[in-house]
Amino acid sequence: MQALALRLSGLDPYVDGAIRIVAFYDTLMRRRVDLPALARASAGLAGCVAGVRLHSTGRAIRIAPDGSPASEPAEPASSTAPITLDEEEIGTAWLERPGQPSQLDEVLLDRLAIAAAAAAERYGPARTTMADPALVELVICSDSDEAVRARALRLLGFAADLPLHVVAVRSELPLDQIGALVCPARPVKAAPLADVGVILATTVDPTRLPASSRAGIGAAESPDRSWRQARTALRFATPREPVIRYADLGALALLAEIPQDTARDNADVAAIARLAGSREDLETLDTYCATGSQRRAADLLHLHHSSVARRLEQIAKTLDIELTEPTGLTRARIALTTWRLLNG
Repeated sequence: MQALALRLSGLDPYVDGAIRIVAFYDTLMRRRVDLPALARASAGLAGCVAGVRLHSTGRAIRIAPDGSPASEPAEPASSTAPITLDEEEIGTAWLERPGQPSQLDEVLLDRLAIAAAAAAERYGPARTTMADPALVELVICSDSDEAVRARALRLLGFAADLPLHVVAVRSELPLDQIGALVCPARPVKAAPLADVGVILATTVDPTRLPASSRAGIGAAESPDRSWRQARTALRFATPREPVIRYADLGALALLAEIPQDTARDNADVAAIARLAGSREDLETLDTYCATGSQRRAADLLHLHHSSVARRLEQIAKTLDIELTEPTGLTRARIALTTWRLLNG
């Protein structure tokens, strides 16, 4: 291999320089240097200020060619490269070279970014949002020994004394993007498990979840309990209410505990199942149950009040429930929610 490299280097000064840069960073990686040492070595090699910043910390490491911290304010970056780990961008590397970039700056930054990703992972925990699903499962599994759970949390980067929410998510967006949205300050970790995405986060901002996503948020209790709560809350999520906090369900959470056969055999739930053949009727009933007002439902459905009144009159006959009475409205709400839980 060395003989091949020597032959190649003799063909072109650029190739010779590129090979030397690759060998330089290979040596640094073998020595397992940390990020400040990488920036210092890179600045010396490049002959200009070199910088590294990880998104997780937001702190920039800028080193001058003489190995000292670079003076402020920073000069505009002449060249940049993303630092990626597990296909996720976790930071940026750059050079602040006065004038035109060197022909070899691109090679240098590419190797610096690779070495920086390795250092970030080694002196971890890994700064990526995505996590090993096996570790996440150890954290949320009810059968996990507390010592095992604590070790898994440590490996994921969570301190033992931090509160931890578990979020169950269904979305077409990548989980790392959703994790970064709901917990921008971090720490946050995500992993797919079976049919649902799992997010572990110290804080959760439900308003930042994309409207197309569905999510259930568990309370900041033990991770296994929070996971059960998150899965239950996810079952209650609808297009009208795409994000549900378990704590907000209150007594409604008890509906999730009803055996499916018992729920299906209930007359009101069976009537909703028959009504579900008409999307128009189902949407009308859902809107009326959510508002408790025919006029408000008409506004949301963009229909005349009289049209909604006629629809509800027919729906009431189908359900055999008097929807204008408080008891009837409560029955309809519970039956509609239970039907959704069966078909969610």
